[in-house]
Amino acid sequence: MFDNYSNYYDLLYQDKNYQEETNYISSLLKKYEINDGDLLEFGSGTGKHGCLLAEKGYNVHGIELSTEMVSKAKTHPKFNCQQGDIANVKMSQSFDAVLSLFHVMSYQISNNQIKAVFENASKHLNSGGLFIFDIWYSPAVHNLQPSVRVKRFENDKFKIIRVAEPKNFPNKNLVDVNYTFFINELRNNSLSSFKETHTMRHFSLPEIDVLAENYGFKLVEAQEFLSKKNPSENTWGVCVILKK
Repeated sequence: MFDNYSNYYDLLYQDKNYQEETNYISSLLKKYEINDGDLLEFGSGTGKHGCLLAEKGYNVHGIELSTEMVSKAKTHPKFNCQQGDIANVKMSQSFDAVLSLFHVMSYQISNNQIKAVFENASKHLNSGGLFIFDIWYSPAVHNLQPSVRVKRFENDKFKIIRVAEPKNFPNKNLVDVNYTFFINELRNNSLSSFKETHTMRHFSLPEIDVLAENYGFKLVEAQEFLSKKNPSENTWGVCVILKK
């Protein structure tokens, strides 16, 4: 997964407002009196959130499974990243907060995976530290139902059509998102295509609450990502704040 995807990742998400999302995460950190200090980012991608948080004065260390993503990561004096598995990476220090953004937690599809990530986050947090992450929210997935989507992307190098065809497994809390990409490389007008399946897990808040309790956390807040509204059956993305 992500081997081909990573080659076009920044283009696919060029309209994603990383600054707005970073401001939102920063506001949550400040609400709980983490105004500076050390952050560990689980699933740091190409480093866009990490570098923007570094600009706000935080020391950010990113962990990213994809070597391709790490090789393309942005740089900043207060941000660095390494290849690793968020379920078992071991750092030599503890942190004021662990962050996991852009549905990284929903890529943890087995019970063993999600438990390992919760345990690892707890191990790397100072007492009173925060674990902040966003998830696909089960009530919304059941209510809205994933549907086929087609998106088009373009820059000076590529034109891309991405078709997403989801397959829902409601009894497993899983959705297979089957992607087909059609790539037009503009310099030589070549055409290619590839397929990837991203399996996503969605969660309910009672499920998160049990996991939190089992690994030394308290669920202090859950809200619609960015808007800060209470989650509803129409809220696909929910941000969860746990405190150790």
